[in-house]
Amino acid sequence: MKADEPSQTTAPLHFDPRAQIDNFNTPEAQAAREFILSRHRPKGLVIVHTGDGKGKTTAAVGMLVRAAGRHLKVGGLQFLKSDEVRYGELEALRQLGIDIRPMGDGCVWQSRDLATTRALAQHTWEVAQQEITSGGYDMFLLDEFTYVLSFKWLKVDEVVAWLCEHKPPMLHLIITGREAPRALIDYANLVTDMTPVKHPFKDQGILAQPSVEF
Repeated sequence: MKADEPSQTTAPLHFDPRAQIDNFNTPEAQAAREFILSRHRPKGLVIVHTGDGKGKTTAAVGMLVRAAGRHLKVGGLQFLKSDEVRYGELEALRQLGIDIRPMGDGCVWQSRDLATTRALAQHTWEVAQQEITSGGYDMFLLDEFTYVLSFKWLKVDEVVAWLCEHKPPMLHLIITGREAPRALIDYANLVTDMTPVKHPFKDQGILAQPSVEF
């Protein structure tokens, strides 16, 4: 280590200047910030939005918009949603030149033929593998993919092993859906669990509304 580099002891990685706001401009705080910056290495992240709360796809869409604003190439696939429904977020993304393709036949609980729904989801994973390895994206979304894993339509260990081997190092991959399997959570770099506190339908009987739910 060079003499002018901050040490692990004097600049811990987990130093939080927000917890010591009065000391934000101290030499120790500055050393901590410099240490964290010195550790920064660009990396394509695996990001999982899971949990029973609302907002998983919404959060993912926000990240796609942010990435597009940084002139990154973004796209994605939706495993369950059908292209027969006009979702507001997809209409907005198309206007921004962002292509998210619904490849399912609707929500599983509305499916009239689960064998077909399953086959479509498995086919979507084949398409996803091609897109992920194409080199055409900096950020890619697999919306509702956790359902395919939790329903055991695909084996999570095989999926994770494939991603470990084939995901480009700099590709940010976002995965959404409830009940993310433990193997996926362990593999991911960033996991957020959306926890419901209050919901207009469940708690007040208010039906889904355009712009809020779809």
